Amino acid sequence: MEPLESTPRLETPQEAFWKNEFGTAYALRNRDLAQARLGFWSKILALTGNLHSVCELGANIGENLQALKGLSPGLDLGAVEINPDAFAVLHTLPGIRAWLGAIQDYQPTRTFDLVFSCGVLIHLNPNDLPGVYQKMLHLSERYVLINEYFNPSPQEIPYRGESERLYKRDFAGEFLDTHCAQVEVVGYGFLWKRLEPAWDNTTWTLFRKR
Repeated sequence: MEPLESTPRLETPQEAFWKNEFGTAYALRNRDLAQARLGFWSKILALTGNLHSVCELGANIGENLQALKGLSPGLDLGAVEINPDAFAVLHTLPGIRAWLGAIQDYQPTRTFDLVFSCGVLIHLNPNDLPGVYQKMLHLSERYVLINEYFNPSPQEIPYRGESERLYKRDFAGEFLDTHCAQVEVVGYGFLWKRLEPAWDNTTWTLFRKR
C-alpha cells in the first residue's frame, strides 16, 4: 500500500489544544471503560463477521481497543493518538501498535479490516474533515465505523469554556455523500447515555466497502 501524498501544513488550534493538558485531563476522566463497552463492540463484531485487524484513529488510552481485544484476542490492532500522555499509556498495552501524532499527519503503509473513530472527529478542525474521511476510506480494507455526536447541520458546542474545540454535525452523512459509490451502510444506532453510561449520547454508523 502506497502512502497518501502529503504536503507540509500548519498545526491547527484544535490539535494544539488536545496535545496539551486539556487532552491529558480528558484521558484521566475516561479510564476503565473497556468492560462497560463490551456490549457495543460485540454488536459491531456481529455485524462485521470475522475481522483480523482494526485501527482506531484517536485512540486515547485504548479503552475501545482493549474491549475489542477482550472479545477477539487474535486481533491485530493499530492506533493513532495525538496526546503524549495518553500515548504513553496506549503504547504500553500489549498487542497494540500505536503511532504518536495527528490523524491528519498519519501516513498509513497498510490497511485494516476495520477503521473507526469514537468521539474524535468532533474535535477536529472542520476544514480537515474531507481529508480525514478520505484517509479512513484509504486505510480500510473492509469496514469504516464512525461514532460521534450528531446534528443535522454543523454546530459548534462550547467545551469547558473554550470555543472552536467541539463540533456536532452529520459526520457519517458527509462520509457517505462523498464516498457513496465506494461504501454502503451496514448498520447504525444511538448510544443513549441513560442505558449506555460508558458512552455519551453518540450516533454510530458502520459502513462496508463495496
